[in-house]
Amino acid sequence: MAIQRAPGAEESAYDLIVIGSGPGGYVAAIRAAQLGMRTACIEKDASLGGTCLNVGCIPSKAMLTSSEHYDFAQKHFAEHGVKVEGLSVDLPAMMKRKERVVTALTRGVGTLFKKNGVVPVNGRARIVAPGRVAVESNGSRRELTAPRILVATGSVPIELPGLRFDGKRIVDSTAALELPAVPRAMVVVGAGAIGLELGSVWRRLGAKVTVVELTPGCVPGMDREMAKLLERSLRGQGLTFRFETRVESAEAGTDGVALTVVDKAGARSSLAADVVLVAVGRRAYSEGVGLDDAGVKKDERGRVVVGEHWETSVPGVFAIGDVIPGAMLAHKAEDEGVAATERMAGKAGHVNYDAIPNVVYTWPELASVGWTEEQCALRELPVKIGKVPFIANPRAKTMGETDGTVKIIADARTDRIVGAHILGPQASDLIAELTLAIEMGAASEDVARTCHAHPTLPEAVKEASLAVLGRTINV
Repeated sequence: MAIQRAPGAEESAYDLIVIGSGPGGYVAAIRAAQLGMRTACIEKDASLGGTCLNVGCIPSKAMLTSSEHYDFAQKHFAEHGVKVEGLSVDLPAMMKRKERVVTALTRGVGTLFKKNGVVPVNGRARIVAPGRVAVESNGSRRELTAPRILVATGSVPIELPGLRFDGKRIVDSTAALELPAVPRAMVVVGAGAIGLELGSVWRRLGAKVTVVELTPGCVPGMDREMAKLLERSLRGQGLTFRFETRVESAEAGTDGVALTVVDKAGARSSLAADVVLVAVGRRAYSEGVGLDDAGVKKDERGRVVVGEHWETSVPGVFAIGDVIPGAMLAHKAEDEGVAATERMAGKAGHVNYDAIPNVVYTWPELASVGWTEEQCALRELPVKIGKVPFIANPRAKTMGETDGTVKIIADARTDRIVGAHILGPQASDLIAELTLAIEMGAASEDVARTCHAHPTLPEAVKEASLAVLGRTINV
């Protein structure tokens, strides 16, 4: 049942106040407005959209796409019969294109707010009491009230001792998207998605990139077999990896950064770089919002603790996205925002956390959903696994993009798909079919018997499902 606002409510009185306009916050605000709630969305920055649209997902994907075009033109145009002379990088033009994309999308959020009746409020929000939020902007302060407050403040990059961000030589992901020139050498600390994506961008544009990672392999948490295949591909593109290695010290000077690294045997060595990108993860942005004063419970990592319906320890205060435990993914925050507001309205919103896709936007891309082979083993779940390489896919052959594999994991007793992992071209798109399969409780037999257009990349998904059943046709 939609929530109805009381007639004559004051301008500062709302049914819901959302703090943060990133993907979780702005989607939650729109859904709440659709459900009849008078909704305000408070954003501290000048533009809407949060980290994702302004300095994260969107600008990084714009740079990834531009650098992929340059790399492809260099390496593969000739084999397609396309001759190009004088190919070069125009970094300022690339940056301007990125900014145009960002501006269009952030302005688009404002348009969506207007369309749905969400009230945007610019300023720094602080919960002063349950149901009351103070907003400070340009030296002025005003107070908004609502029976429900939704905290969607997101996350910020983790800074390491000895590797403090200076925005020029030692940078976070935001600064790495604004470099004024292609560095001759870059050291990336952290082999997660952000490090590999931005490392790939600058490697394609001409930098020598070395990735230093504390764990034994890249993208920790992803399926180990697929992670190793990704590592092999990235090595082939020129990235260098130093696993089980930590940065002991770093000294930034006018010409670059001198690093001392220590491997698992305790041996020290030196690395030099023009720029060091620290990409060891992100932490919840939960300070300065008044959560502690309001009595909102946090865990040992500063994340807001929530119950089944995303309500915190304080009744009427809710939280979603990166600020709560779980995967720090924009689409997870979006789904939580929708589900949380639907619950507020008495509807049956839910999020299936086993059906949240995860993507590393390198090329080839690595996408996954559900459980890894290692997680199945820990759960002592008997499984059947089907794998098909893209070299067996006709469409991949026509594209010249045959690097990668589709891997599907099914419960050996029921044939129900419990995990899927794709390394290959457009894996971020292909994973959607298998995410739906897990969400709907489909078996590999269901996917295998679904007609797929020919010739297309999704045929590799069908073939991998057939491989689970032991009856591949084209492999």
